[in-house]
Amino acid sequence: MASVVSSKVTLAVPLPPNSPPHPPACDTLSYLRWRSADGPPSSADADRVLVAQPGVFEGAGAFDSIARNTVSRAAELGKHIEFWALDRRSNCLEDHTGIHTALRTGSFDAATDYYFRGAEVAGHRFAGFAEGDATAWLRDQGLAQTLRDEYDVLRIEFPDQVVRKQKVMCGGHSLGGFITGYFAGWDFDGDPETTDDAGYNQCSGYFALDTTIQAGLSLRGLQVPELPAPVGGLVEGVSLQLETALPVLRLPAVINPETTNLLALAGLAARLSPDGVNDLVRRLPDNPNIRATLRTLLSQDAAMFATGRPDVRQLNATNEAVLGAILDDNSQPLGFLQASLGFPGGGPVGPKSFPVPDELARSPLAMGMFGDASKASPTIYDPSTVYRWVDYDDTAGLTAPDTRPYTGPGSEVTAIAELARSLSEPPLDFTEWYFPTRLALDVQQTSAPSFAHHHIHSDGVDRNPILTFRTSGGIPVADSGSPQDEVVQLPGYNHLDVLTAAARQNDGRPEVVSTRLADFATGH
Repeated sequence: MASVVSSKVTLAVPLPPNSPPHPPACDTLSYLRWRSADGPPSSADADRVLVAQPGVFEGAGAFDSIARNTVSRAAELGKHIEFWALDRRSNCLEDHTGIHTALRTGSFDAATDYYFRGAEVAGHRFAGFAEGDATAWLRDQGLAQTLRDEYDVLRIEFPDQVVRKQKVMCGGHSLGGFITGYFAGWDFDGDPETTDDAGYNQCSGYFALDTTIQAGLSLRGLQVPELPAPVGGLVEGVSLQLETALPVLRLPAVINPETTNLLALAGLAARLSPDGVNDLVRRLPDNPNIRATLRTLLSQDAAMFATGRPDVRQLNATNEAVLGAILDDNSQPLGFLQASLGFPGGGPVGPKSFPVPDELARSPLAMGMFGDASKASPTIYDPSTVYRWVDYDDTAGLTAPDTRPYTGPGSEVTAIAELARSLSEPPLDFTEWYFPTRLALDVQQTSAPSFAHHHIHSDGVDRNPILTFRTSGGIPVADSGSPQDEVVQLPGYNHLDVLTAAARQNDGRPEVVSTRLADFATGH
């Protein structure tokens, strides 16, 4: 593979003067930039630049593997492209000091002591997770600001609109695809007669990573009626009350700032010591959020969830096996958090029926919320048994009868070591602590009056070609009837695999998403 270098780019772009009080760091925009090591150092000289919007609870670091693989593939074709992953402003509230210190020193304790035990690093202590007044300003970080931020990054880095149109391709993963669709239909000066500032004139094509590119409430090939103006106004008013009360989208367990940081720590433990045993689990604090999260994700059945017996903390597993148990599609219950990483080894497993049994999880009623892989769980909680992780490209060696119904080489695509790197090493993280509620609400009700002034190019999506990648449980994509569009089906992939799949797959072929994306970007 061609060598790829990555860097963090930060631009000074203040929020509007009437914005609520916020930290100075939030008057900047940041993105991760990947480029070929032997390519031009200036983005202006790149053959193409792919710009990606992250999904819900995702930061720019989530694109680490797909960015590296795509840039490398393009270099093999003789083209020097770049991949940029945008980071939302809300991530300015995050404190990565513990993670970065552990990576620099090689000590996992440096991270856990900082986040859990009040340890000081370079005169600084972790202040806790932001809430209340510290997050109130996020009520303004909705769709309009998110789109303006992307436009400002492109405008600053490529001041000439003609160059932007020729060089840039826009896309995203999950929610990022919908945001890209709105970007295509947005007019950034509010004047429908001048189109240089129209979103579709900032990009030469679109890419959708297990999502769809949407303009307004119209999917190409599928029309969805918009809400009447009075109804849209009512919905907007209700949404405003909700986003004011809950500016950050969080739940009492599983999805909240503390638990999304735990994913980075799980990746860090597996990165620093793949075969170490329970390095994260034995250092975790004992609080209601952590207890409920561990039980929800790892309980084998409802009785185990209700009683806490056996205690999931008593399971002996390597750091890679812990990470696999949290995110692998044979264990993680939520479809949007699943990747195909391999399978646990070193001990027996049994069916995992919590939070829902396989029959219900795979039924039409579940609507893909839980993925389509059968769930399994370790069954031995004994110091003499240490579960390890069998990587994606080694599952053919699994011979125990109780592993055969769950997996095989054709349904495993992501290397756990690469996922551990992506979760912990990029300077902008994989998992987002503070996802703005306003953004999720705006995407669902853009027919409301406050969007009418800018969201005026309803055919913006139709102006450029779209390359869509879809997993088996992904959003249905209607045939657009346009010869410039293409939909690539991804058997064996889960929602996260679209971003994390290894460069070489079990069939011996190059990874399909990065390969086709590089071909799209280079014109092959």
